Amino acid sequence: MLPRTSLLPLCALALLVACADPAPPAPPTAADRAPPGEDVATLDIPELQSAYATGERTVESVVEDLVARIATLDPTYRAVIAVAADADERAAALDAAPAPTGPLHGIPVLLKDNIETERLPTTAGSLALEGYGTGRDAPLVARLRAAGAVILGKANLSEWANFRSERSSSGWSGVGGQTRNAIAPARSPCGSSSGSAVAVALGYAPLAVGTETNGSVVCPASVNGIVGFKPTVGAIPGAGIVPIAHSQDTAGPMARTVADAALGYAVMAGEDVPSVLATVTAGDLAGRRIGIVRSGTGYHEGVDALFEEAVAALDAAGAVLVDDLAFEPYETFGEDTYTVLLHEFRTDLDGWFASLPTAPPVTTLEDVIAFNRAQADSSMPFFRQEILEKAAETGGVDAPEYREALTRVQAETRANGIDRLLAEHDLHALVAPTEGPAWVIDVVNGDHFLGGFSTYAAVAGYPHLTVPMGRLHGLPIGLSFVGGGAKDAAILALGHAFEQLGHVPERGAPLDGLP
Repeated sequence: MLPRTSLLPLCALALLVACADPAPPAPPTAADRAPPGEDVATLDIPELQSAYATGERTVESVVEDLVARIATLDPTYRAVIAVAADADERAAALDAAPAPTGPLHGIPVLLKDNIETERLPTTAGSLALEGYGTGRDAPLVARLRAAGAVILGKANLSEWANFRSERSSSGWSGVGGQTRNAIAPARSPCGSSSGSAVAVALGYAPLAVGTETNGSVVCPASVNGIVGFKPTVGAIPGAGIVPIAHSQDTAGPMARTVADAALGYAVMAGEDVPSVLATVTAGDLAGRRIGIVRSGTGYHEGVDALFEEAVAALDAAGAVLVDDLAFEPYETFGEDTYTVLLHEFRTDLDGWFASLPTAPPVTTLEDVIAFNRAQADSSMPFFRQEILEKAAETGGVDAPEYREALTRVQAETRANGIDRLLAEHDLHALVAPTEGPAWVIDVVNGDHFLGGFSTYAAVAGYPHLTVPMGRLHGLPIGLSFVGGGAKDAAILALGHAFEQLGHVPERGAPLDGLP
């Protein structure tokens, strides 16, 4: 088990009013049980595009239904901060096009609200930036639009990508309130890409974009029962995203299938889409050498039981399994990872502020801290901002302690960690449970993580895919595939092959009324 400091940033990296009352909502009424858009809520991207091609649906009708679905369901779940006012115009233009405009033609996409979008505010969930828009698209957003996507709106998140307090509640932001788990609304959605995961799970959009510094894509994907992919750092342009740490930050797709996530990845990364999709959909487990990382288990017996079933499924599919592998972090590894994030945040956030074409209400980290202190009742009703304050006290990326810590943690996670295991055992990937089951939301005491597998891939900057592995008392649990740097398509291919096994067992009786 890594030290607490290594787990804090695990999820570090309005249409709706802020949620001051975290009590679970009343059960849905009969009218709530058939919200708008049910006929498209579970369609994957190829199915949706087939409906366009046959004339069964138009882009405009799909967008209208999904906007109505958000309006109906989201007062409970608070996954969406804002809906794009021009989404219907964009949809109508796509319907009028004489031919499909790209590989994402007519596909509604929701973006985490730390990704710059030309016609919507970009707030990182902070009241200090409420209503502020940069007036520009991040490069990844421009690529989505060029591929034919409809930007449907902005998703809620853990404020400042969960890099504000050591006692935060994942999915809470001052702008959007508390996002709730799509499967069990009294439980945490994890974070920080909380709204992106919940939105996909609830059928608001077939594709959403999250960002990850350490666990922020894979954890919410795992606990909401969807696919989440954190690519190699640098594969998707990081410009136009409110930063935490440049050595670990990346955007990543979240979807219901690996193929849809791969499509979103290929578009945002500027890859050849047909080539990536051909590689991914041809994925095969037979003969693939996969390492079983036992140091990523042991924090919940039910999760371990599901993992054993997944390992057996991999074996039955012809994978060559190498068992009993482990990461063995040095004693101060957790403290070093935290040091790196604090120093990079100190430099990177002020650099982002300086890059903006128009001045926001706050322009430095110190301004953010001062705003929160002045508006404490609304900005900090449940937890404080000690991470921001610690970051402000650092010397940034010029500090010797930062450079030394970065060297140590990258060596630990690369040469002494992932690369070592892959090379020593001639492996194609490493697997472990992604995360434990979702815990009950507690804004007073904060998150209750049991364990997770995100840190080594996050710090190394290597690809990490989570795919639904099964359910524990009705709560989704994900299986992680981790590979070496730039092995993104290969990892997606393995996840796709596992997905095709249909391996989604249930362990234990469903919650049946428990929170």
